[in-house]
Amino acid sequence: MKVLTLLAKAGVEDRLWGRRICQLTNLGPGSVYPILERLEREGFVRGYRETEAPSGRPRRRYYELTRDGRLELAEAHATSVRATNGARRSTSFGWAP
Repeated sequence: MKVLTLLAKAGVEDRLWGRRICQLTNLGPGSVYPILERLEREGFVRGYRETEAPSGRPRRRYYELTRDGRLELAEAHATSVRATNGARRSTSFGWAP
């Protein structure tokens, strides 16, 4: 969810690449890259390489959220809100402290 949320908050000029996503989400590459690969396979994220190779480093692979990714994130958020609201209702009836 952290990766999707970060990509959703990124502006048009905020190009995000794998290592930067790791830094901003405090997740390691062993978590971030498999997540990005799965999201890309599902069509929620689009990845693309820099067009020109910069000097001193390899070309970066940038990631952006697709329309389907935004819809998926909105649905996940709505589900989370419904679950939270259900938990609050249960406490109002004395079922939980």
